[in-house]
Amino acid sequence: MRADARKNRDHLLTVAGAAIGEQGVDVSMRDIARRADVGLATLLRHFPTREALLDALLHTSFDELTAKASALETDDSPGDALVSWLRDCVGWTTEYRGAVVLMAAAIADPESALHASCVTLRAAGARLLTRAQAAGLARADIDGDDLFALVEALAWIGDQRALSPRADHLFDVVAGAILTSTASGDAEGGTRS
Repeated sequence: MRADARKNRDHLLTVAGAAIGEQGVDVSMRDIARRADVGLATLLRHFPTREALLDALLHTSFDELTAKASALETDDSPGDALVSWLRDCVGWTTEYRGAVVLMAAAIADPESALHASCVTLRAAGARLLTRAQAAGLARADIDGDDLFALVEALAWIGDQRALSPRADHLFDVVAGAILTSTASGDAEGGTRS
């Protein structure tokens, strides 16, 4: 990509990030283009769909969460590693209001621009879950799909103004339900704010 095209793309991402952070993922593409002082056609040339824009915007965060999961795979406490990653993942998904709704749809839609990133993120969490299960520290009756759904549910709670004050408490409740009784006492002590 040429330097000027890269600069324009980065500018669009910066503006889109601010707009989505303020108004959520339903902000119109036309509003993003207007804020970026470009035509809608220019925005659509770089990002033909809202999902393509969101994928480009969130790509770095997806990569960071995946890398964190890989690093946590060697942590001495698989239960703590799982809860730490889960907390970071939920916290990140609330950065852009409404992104979790698109992520939930994208995980089941191979045609979605967000699909590959969501699948990679789900697999990273599933590895941490499997490790905690192998150590007897997490419930055996959940899998990576369940974990991803719990991230989505907890992020949705954080997106709701009326519920967001309860988000940390509910995270602790869910984390305690994921971990076995042996680990949940440790997790409650370690995750309460």
